[in-house]
Amino acid sequence: MTAISGNAAAVTGAASGIGRALAFELAARGCDLALADRDEAGLQQVAAEIGKAGKRTITTHRVDVGEPAQIQEFASAAIAAHPRLNIVINNAGVALLGAFHEVDQAQMEWLFSINFWGVVHGTRAFLPHLSQQREAHIVNLSSIFGIVAPPGQTAYCAAKFAVRGFSESLRHELAMANSPVKLSVVHPGGVLTNIVRNSRAGSGITDNARRAESIDRFDAIAKTTPPVAAQRIITGIEKNQPRILIGNDAKFMDLLQRFRPATYWALLAKRIEKMGAQAK
Repeated sequence: MTAISGNAAAVTGAASGIGRALAFELAARGCDLALADRDEAGLQQVAAEIGKAGKRTITTHRVDVGEPAQIQEFASAAIAAHPRLNIVINNAGVALLGAFHEVDQAQMEWLFSINFWGVVHGTRAFLPHLSQQREAHIVNLSSIFGIVAPPGQTAYCAAKFAVRGFSESLRHELAMANSPVKLSVVHPGGVLTNIVRNSRAGSGITDNARRAESIDRFDAIAKTTPPVAAQRIITGIEKNQPRILIGNDAKFMDLLQRFRPATYWALLAKRIEKMGAQAK
């Protein structure tokens, strides 16, 4: 296992949601932190709150993970500040509302620059340092939408499936090379974060009703809290679990896809509709 206490972790998207919860949970377990996000005020608030609870070394870094140069600068600064850094969690992500014909190419490329290339660039920037440690761990956030692909999520699913494929292939390469670096890919189900509220709308969407409907539907089915998700991810690190499913909904969808790989959506759509109706 990769030791958490006495070491340091780099976490992107750390100002809110799962990233914020990870920062608190890692600190509580004796881990120093290099926290990255575009939201500088949010980062400062997280660092201040953690600082009240204990004597952890915390650095904050304004980073747009869609910009490779900023990721490289983050890695250099984080390693300089935390020489024992041995955990990297590529968590930052965004959402995009709209069917394929409603989303233009530039918007898809924007999402990919963050959700996929941000993971790749983050992994590449930190991997040389991690490879020199006695033990180290990379955690890449995919999604349950990296296992199943609902309509209206072409860009998001494409990126999250890509994160899954990249991560699994790299994990096999690291194992073949007897690297000290382990790698987990995370597939959260519905986690109560602001990702849907903060999502961009496709250029072909001209009203706000769809956004409101998406938020309501997400709130109805998102049952897992960020702290629970963070605890599950950290357990996965400690146990060196290659795939981390978060939430009973993710476990159900994973099983359904295995049994009905080409026809899961008809059943899943009915289940989601029923859950939404029950929540009203």
